[in-house]
Amino acid sequence: MGKKEQTSHRAKSLPVPAAKSGGNGASLSELITLQWQAERGDLDLRDFLLAIYFMRLGTIVDRAYDRMCKTRYGVSGGDMRVLLALRRSGPPYVRRPTDLFRALLVTSGAITKKVDRLVEAGLAERLPDPSHNGGFLVHLTKRGLQFVEETVESLASEPILAPAMRQFSSAERDEINRYALRILSALEHSGGIDLDADADQ
Repeated sequence: MGKKEQTSHRAKSLPVPAAKSGGNGASLSELITLQWQAERGDLDLRDFLLAIYFMRLGTIVDRAYDRMCKTRYGVSGGDMRVLLALRRSGPPYVRRPTDLFRALLVTSGAITKKVDRLVEAGLAERLPDPSHNGGFLVHLTKRGLQFVEETVESLASEPILAPAMRQFSSAERDEINRYALRILSALEHSGGIDLDADADQ
């Protein structure tokens, strides 16, 4: 019996996407799911497909977020993440570059360029690091703090995911957040995945 003729019990348990895109047929993600189910229905594709969903979701959100940040705020999405990382650290809104590139999953070189742009824009400043000779800390300026406060309020009231999340109840949205956080936390603590972007260079 060929692989296309075999369908395991696990594969049968996968939900088959329903086309409900306002009458325009299946989405590209639904099509990808159907294609893999048709081609390799003999395998348990759940985690494989979930990884594809996460990658596509990340790419879609990242592109939309970057466009919005550039259009509304005049900074790139990547630079905005640095400002948000500084803001969520709490007063005095200071982080070491090492803390930033590890938290944001980018290289140390990328952080240096982002900080350069934010310093030039007057949104951040470099301060001497008293614990590291020759090192520096990244600090939100007063202007940067005001800027990011307004931005956070805007992002919270008009999030990128809003068009997709409207279909879910408040309880379902809480569940989605909990499951996503559990998956990310498990990966970060597994030890099997290197989160240091510099290691890939």
